[in-house]
Amino acid sequence: LDYLFKPNFGASLHILKVEIGGDAQSTDGTEPSHMHYENDENYFRGYEWWLMKEAKKRNPNIKLIGLPWAFPGWIGKGENWPYDYPDITAYYIVSWILGAKQYHDLDIDYVGIWNERAFSSKYIKLLRYTLDKNGLEQVRIIASDRLWEPISFVMMIDSELHGVVDVIGAHYPGTKTVPNALLTGKKLWSSEDYSTFNDDVGAGCWARILNQNYVNGNMTSTIAWNLVASYYEELPFGRCGLMTAQQPWSGHYKVESPIWITAHTTQFTQPGWSYLQVDGHLEGGGSFVALTDGLGNLTIIIETMSHNHSKCIRPPLPNFSVVPQRATFYLRGSFCMVETLQVWHSRLDFESGNSSLFHLSSLQLQVWKGRFSLDLNVDEVYTLTTLKTGRKCACPEPPPPQPFPSNYKDDFNIGNPPFSEAPNFADQTGVFEYFINASDPGDHVFTLRQVVVQRPITWVSDADQTISVIGNFKWVNMTVTCDIYIEKPRDGGVFIAGRVDNGGIYVRNTKGVFFWVFADGTYRVTGDLAGKKILMKGLAGVRDNAWHTLTLNIQGNSASGLLNGYPLWENVTVSSPGNGWAALGTRSFEFAQFDNFHVEAC
Repeated sequence: LDYLFKPNFGASLHILKVEIGGDAQSTDGTEPSHMHYENDENYFRGYEWWLMKEAKKRNPNIKLIGLPWAFPGWIGKGENWPYDYPDITAYYIVSWILGAKQYHDLDIDYVGIWNERAFSSKYIKLLRYTLDKNGLEQVRIIASDRLWEPISFVMMIDSELHGVVDVIGAHYPGTKTVPNALLTGKKLWSSEDYSTFNDDVGAGCWARILNQNYVNGNMTSTIAWNLVASYYEELPFGRCGLMTAQQPWSGHYKVESPIWITAHTTQFTQPGWSYLQVDGHLEGGGSFVALTDGLGNLTIIIETMSHNHSKCIRPPLPNFSVVPQRATFYLRGSFCMVETLQVWHSRLDFESGNSSLFHLSSLQLQVWKGRFSLDLNVDEVYTLTTLKTGRKCACPEPPPPQPFPSNYKDDFNIGNPPFSEAPNFADQTGVFEYFINASDPGDHVFTLRQVVVQRPITWVSDADQTISVIGNFKWVNMTVTCDIYIEKPRDGGVFIAGRVDNGGIYVRNTKGVFFWVFADGTYRVTGDLAGKKILMKGLAGVRDNAWHTLTLNIQGNSASGLLNGYPLWENVTVSSPGNGWAALGTRSFEFAQFDNFHVEAC
C-alpha cells in the first residue's frame, strides 16, 4: 500500500478508480453490490471501501473515482439494461456516493456511467440532477469510459449533455484522440489503459503512454488497469497490475518496474499542475512533456521507448524507430531563471535484464542561460525537475513466495469479520458472504452463503450457475469436503468441484469435476460448470433445508464422491482438465450455505 499510495515513496498515485460493485463478473471476479436487493443497503461489503481508506490514509489528496461494471438485477426489473428506469439507477449510484461519505468519510471526486457499455444521455442528465439534489455538486461526471465516439459527437449536438459531462474518458486510445473530442473543450482522459503484463515491456508500454497520451492525444490523465495484481495469476490478465501481490497466504509481493516508471511522473507533478503546450516529439524518436505548478516549479519527463520494448496489450502499435540522440532544451519566460535541475533516471535493459530503475543522479543538470542538452539512449526515462522531494524508498524484503497450502480448512467461525467475504475464495459468478444463522442449534451458526438470487445486469456473460474458486491452479489430485445446505426447494442445488480450469470473463466455459446434489433428491457428476457433460447421475436422498456433507476425491484419472461419509459414486473416469482450483457454488442464482470447507491436495 505504501508503494502504491504514499507520497514520495513509490508510485505515489494521484488517482484511485474503483469499481462500484454490481454482483457480477467484471474480468477476474465479482464484486458485491451495496444493494443486493431493492430493500437492502450495506456499505461494508467487498474490499473497495477498505482500499479507498488505506489510499486516503497515505495521501489525503488522492482523487477517488467510482464506476459501475454491472448492476444488481432488480435495477433492470428483469431486463439486462440499466437505463429503462434511469431514476432507479441514479438513486442507486448516488446512494453509493452518499454511503462512502456517511460510513467511511470518503469524498468521491468523479463518477462514471457504465464501463465500456452504452451510455444514455437521459440517464447522465438525471444523474447530474440527482447528485445536485443530494448536495453532491462537487462530484464530477466522466463519460463514457468506452471510445471517443459517439459521446463526443452527442455532446457537440446536445448542449445540456455538454453542460453535465466534465471529462471525456476513453479506454485504450492508443495515444490518439478525435477532432470532436477536442472540439468539446472538455478535459480528455485515458480513463483506462495499460492492462499489460508487468515485466519490463509492460513498464515500457506504461512509460510511453504516460507521455504520449498527452503529446499525441491531449489527454491530461492516464489510469492504469489494474492497480495491483492481487488475484490468482491463472485468471484472465494475470499480473497485469502495476505491481504483484497475489499470495496473501505467504505475504509475498513484488514491486515491479511499472511502479518506478509511474514515480517518474507522479512524484514530480500533482493534480492541478498544467502541461506546457509544446510539441513533445523528439527528433530521434520518443517524447517529452513539461509541467508546472504555476509557482515557478518545472518538471520535464522524457521517454525513449523502442517499439518492441513498449508494446501494450492493446491497441496494435504502428511501427516507429528510436535512436540514440542529443536533445537540447530551451527554457523561456519565467523558467529562464532556472539554473539547475535534479535528474532522475531509469534504463530498461532488455539484454542483461539488469534494468536500472528510478535513480537520482549525483550531479545536478546545469542550465546555462535557459539552455541545456542531454544525451539520450534508447529505452530510457528521465525526469528533470526543480523539485527536491523525490524519494526511492525501500521496505524490508517481503516474505518468500509459498504455494497455496495443500491442506486448507475454513469453518467460517468468525463473529466480527474484517471483510464480508472469506479469504482466498475468488467469486466468479454470484457473491459468497459470511452469514450468521441465528436459529441454528450450534453446529452451523457461522457459514458462507451465496446471496445473489437474481441474474445481475451483466458486463460479460456470467455463468448461469454461481461459483467461487480457491487454491492452487496446479493441483492435480485432491479431496474436497464441505457441508452444504440447499435453501431453494424443488429445483435448488449446490456443488463442490476440483480441477476447475477457468474463471473471469471465461467463466461460462469452465471445465472441471463437479459433484452436484439437488433438492429433488438426485445427484450428478459433470465435467463442466454448465452441467452439459454428465459423467454420472443417480439418487442421493438429499433434501433442502438440511445439512449434508459432500466429499469429492480426484486421483489421477478417477473420481469418487461421498455423501455424509458414505460412498455415493465411484470410479468415474475424468480425462481433462488435468489440474485446477477447488470450487463451490450453486445450480442457479439462489440462496445456499456452505460450512467446514476442507481441501487436501497435491
